[in-house]
Amino acid sequence: MKLASMNSGARDGALVVVDTLLTRAVAVPGIAATLQHALDHWDTVEPRLAEVSRALNAGQCSDAFAFDAHEAAAPLPRAYQFLDGSVYLHHMEKARRARGADMPPNWQTEPLMYQGLSDTLLGAHDDVPFVSEDLEIDYEAEIAILTDDVPMGVRAADAAAHIKLVMLMNDWTARALTRSELPKGFGFVQSKPACSFSPVAVTPDEFGAAWDGARLSLPLLSFVNGKRLGCPDAGADMFFSYPELIAHAARTRRLGAGTIIGAGAVSNRDAATGHGCIAEARVDEQAEHGAPRTSWLCFGDRVRIDLQDAGGLSVCGALEQRVTRAEA
Repeated sequence: MKLASMNSGARDGALVVVDTLLTRAVAVPGIAATLQHALDHWDTVEPRLAEVSRALNAGQCSDAFAFDAHEAAAPLPRAYQFLDGSVYLHHMEKARRARGADMPPNWQTEPLMYQGLSDTLLGAHDDVPFVSEDLEIDYEAEIAILTDDVPMGVRAADAAAHIKLVMLMNDWTARALTRSELPKGFGFVQSKPACSFSPVAVTPDEFGAAWDGARLSLPLLSFVNGKRLGCPDAGADMFFSYPELIAHAARTRRLGAGTIIGAGAVSNRDAATGHGCIAEARVDEQAEHGAPRTSWLCFGDRVRIDLQDAGGLSVCGALEQRVTRAEA
């Protein structure tokens, strides 16, 4: 099942069910007006949404309309909680090396995680505003999950049942600010503006055998101005799984329905898979050539992130965004 939130003038958008090919959609106000409402009442709402999905894919919905991803907001245009981990240790090593920081002492025993901005989340085709190119603008290609209500103290073995939807994410980063902000010891604030998400969120069964309940084993593609920078496999080199991330986040508190949890920039140790962000590419170029060759993003640059199944079909829809100068 694939779900999207169409721009409607309301802050939380209007929930629609989207077909497998991402070409047709149907509104479901009689079932759930918003995705947040659906997640709040998932046990009763999901079977009804799934029935609409089956009818839509069978061509049996007379009220279906053409789905335009450009008109979609983020699946959750705003969320009660957004947590982002860093479980691809290869990326963590390079990102820290880039800013001259050591690995944390417990990096192999518990995942790194921060609580990020969630009151404004960008759609897959929204422009992405930055106040200056001097911020060293970077993207991070990630995969995020959406949960239902998660009890405090949930075990990793039980946490997989709380994963309801999966979506792609671009965790935009101002690298120039991380070097001064993180040493303060309170985590990201200014260096992590609003994230962007794929036009649809999908139930894990949409990935077939590529989803094992804990990891998704498909390549995550990223492009800058049409040039491919990376295609790392999201399942490879993932040190902590999504259930482990949920258990870590819920150790001392419950997680409300609609909590978004990212796993960090997807990164493989196999150099042939490229990079999931510009910072990684620059670290490798520094080591090989003595100086970075890949530039940070500039105004007007375009970033595309996509994930395709074995047949080449985009599963969640692509993020295709332009970096722009923020209005004063």
